[in-house]
Amino acid sequence: MRYPLFRLGIFVLASIWPLWWLYEAAMNALGPDPGKILVDRLGLGALIFLLITLSMTPLQRLTGWAGWIVSRRQLGLWCFAYIVLHMTSYMVFVLGLDWGQLGVELSKRPYIIVGALGFVGLLALAVTSNRYSQRRLGARWKKLHKLVYVILALGLLHFLWVVRADLKEWAVYAGIGALLLALRIPLFAKRIPRLAGRKAASATKA
Repeated sequence: MRYPLFRLGIFVLASIWPLWWLYEAAMNALGPDPGKILVDRLGLGALIFLLITLSMTPLQRLTGWAGWIVSRRQLGLWCFAYIVLHMTSYMVFVLGLDWGQLGVELSKRPYIIVGALGFVGLLALAVTSNRYSQRRLGARWKKLHKLVYVILALGLLHFLWVVRADLKEWAVYAGIGALLLALRIPLFAKRIPRLAGRKAASATKA
């Protein structure tokens, strides 16, 4: 395994937060509605992991360090894991495992449908994130995984719908997402290696 310490660090940091939040809930430190707080934090955590995953390619181009790309799959799977926990917490703490109530919630809160579509997209990416799927799908694998951009848009729309009363936090994540997408436009993407090359050249001259 390449870069084991870096991967271990990601695993520890990613796994510790849900455990800490559960501990806070057990200690009555999340207020009068800890279930909703858990749902919100896990959903936001998934969005953050998605943004971090998308930042791996620009970071690799900027620094030349392969560890960013090597850890991209792991980060993407953590994003999926947080979404699964987010949806599970919603079913347990908000719906009380009442599947009949889900239909009512869908009609009253369409943003749940948007979130569900994002989950389906992440599920497709998670299932096909292995090397076997890469070999089997060939060129279609890259086309499929470009679905991540649609998933990001769905995630941001879902988040906007949830926090529509306070747009400041949403604007921060939307701005980061827009920047990461802009860096994939060829006009901007070509400039990233140049910046890294200039830094390397400056270091050599020094």
